[in-house]
Amino acid sequence: MDDDLERQTIHLSIASEVSAFCPSPGFGLMFKQFVGESSCGVSGYLAKLLKADLEGLAEAAAIVSNGGVICYPTDTLYGLGCDPLNTEAVRRTKEAKGRGAKPMPILVKDLDTAERFAYVPDRAKRLAQRFWPGPLTMVLKAREGLPAILVPEGKVGIRSPKHPVCLDLLELCSGGLVGTSANLAGRTPATTAEDVQNQLGARVDLVLDGGPVPLGLASTVVDLTQSNFVIIREGPLGREELMNSLRNRKPR
Repeated sequence: MDDDLERQTIHLSIASEVSAFCPSPGFGLMFKQFVGESSCGVSGYLAKLLKADLEGLAEAAAIVSNGGVICYPTDTLYGLGCDPLNTEAVRRTKEAKGRGAKPMPILVKDLDTAERFAYVPDRAKRLAQRFWPGPLTMVLKAREGLPAILVPEGKVGIRSPKHPVCLDLLELCSGGLVGTSANLAGRTPATTAEDVQNQLGARVDLVLDGGPVPLGLASTVVDLTQSNFVIIREGPLGREELMNSLRNRKPR
């Protein structure tokens, strides 16, 4: 036990130095692998916690570009994600959460970006024009090219968040990020960066601290891949509000 404690103390000390002098965003992950501890398992290494300012956003985007996994603030809950087109990064994100085979949504900058990842029918455009950016996730038919591990059923949840930090991050990440809630499967979703660190700090490469999230409630999820309008998860937006929008508005 003493040897194990000493080894963990040494690793934490070295990890601190790595965070301070790391020459590239992926070096922290290399360190975890070097000491023989998976970034998707519990270890003595905790992800760097950065303020969500311009410098923090730039580092987060660089990590995503290099195949890393990050946590970041949104309007609803803290998000856990990566480049949605990077199969290995998606696999790491699922392992970090303990998600298994369940699909994960993609957060996008805007409706135009959404159409890069999914087929967007007219009624989805009506809803997006009314409720995006905001707490509405629409399940749509996924476009070809998305990793099968991300869209095992050929469908993908798409949402544009109403959070300036998250939108800036999405802009730096070419418009899209995997955006599942930042918590271990079955645990309470995180609403602060501290919550994220407590659950996922040893499983990701970076946590962006944008303060407490505004809503603290998961988004409403609707499935638009079927002819019927199906609400998969109740959230801030109610069925009547959504139906009124579909009846009263036309896509541009």
